[in-house]
Amino acid sequence: MREIIPGVLTWSKLSDRFGYDFNGFLVRDVAIDPVEMDDETLERLAKERVERIVLTNRNHYRDVEKLRKRTGAKVAVHTADAAWVRGKGVTVDETLVAGEKVGPFVVLAAAGKSPGEVALHWPARKLLIVGDACVGPKPGELGLLPAAAIDDLPALKKSLEQLLTVDFDALLLADGHSILTGGKAALAKLVATFHA
Repeated sequence: MREIIPGVLTWSKLSDRFGYDFNGFLVRDVAIDPVEMDDETLERLAKERVERIVLTNRNHYRDVEKLRKRTGAKVAVHTADAAWVRGKGVTVDETLVAGEKVGPFVVLAAAGKSPGEVALHWPARKLLIVGDACVGPKPGELGLLPAAAIDDLPALKKSLEQLLTVDFDALLLADGHSILTGGKAALAKLVATFHA
């Protein structure tokens, strides 16, 4: 694990399929999109006293059960993705809705890739965490997942446009290269391609 920005820890697992890292994050006692972890990372997360595990979308259940069993943390996912996650054998304790607070974050709707996709906004830190609404295939660049992985492309594009209405600079991505400064400008560049 490493500190990606002050107060935010991350750990990664290379995706051979996509050629970039999948990332999990820890902010205070909230673990977000926990990717596969070795025993050392699991023990570090346990020592950090994880109390809540938040999934930004249905596909990020990756190593949730391993972390939940070790820490006793409650698992939260958006209502629209909860049944799908439960179907993968994951215990879902809480459902998320847009506008609620989770730790320092405000939950934002980001539907499109899946119906329950959310982003997490930390207003005081001008920080946005995104699951699969967009990805970072190369440093400083944003893109979308392949069309076959997206449930509703028009809804996803609208969601990304809506994310531009909140104030953020750092854009942490569960898939690919995070953008530590200039994240909003990078997202605006991606959104501009929707109208080209």
